[in-house]
Amino acid sequence: MGGIIIGFAAQRSLGNLLAGFQIAFTQPIRLDDAVLVEGEFGNIEEITLTYVVVRIWDERRLVLPINYFIEKPFQNWTRKTSELLGVVMLYTDYTIPVESLRLELTRLLQSSSLWDGKVNGIQVTDATSTTIQLRALMSARNSGEAFDLRCYVRENLIRYIKENYPESLPKTRAEIQDLPIDKKA
Repeated sequence: MGGIIIGFAAQRSLGNLLAGFQIAFTQPIRLDDAVLVEGEFGNIEEITLTYVVVRIWDERRLVLPINYFIEKPFQNWTRKTSELLGVVMLYTDYTIPVESLRLELTRLLQSSSLWDGKVNGIQVTDATSTTIQLRALMSARNSGEAFDLRCYVRENLIRYIKENYPESLPKTRAEIQDLPIDKKA
């Protein structure tokens, strides 16, 4: 029985060690890479032959066995470059003047040091019976700046709509029809 336990432990240790070598040679992650793993966003802080430490956005540390990065899917936002696209989704009434929002997005991006000057656009990406979905795209030098830029753009586009086109905020519509009156009641 003890031999089975030792064999199992040795197999796991050897598997972790081999995964460590594979990570070292193929480099799916590197120090400071921005990753999304286990639903958490963070940066690779430490890589050893047996574990990886991910510094989460709120300064917690997520420690994962090295073979996690071989066996499970994860997002590496900086695999080849740290430049990222930021996306802001807005839902508005059909009456929104999309071209005015495009101009405001351009103004906001040009006034922000977070924008890298590469990507700037708004598209109508969906329409439901009550709203249209707008996707604002922007680019930044790295994941931290992309996050901050997305928050800045979202807050300011919402403010712009509220101040200039409040009638274009999402609404719930109802049609009230005259119903026949029951004269017996």
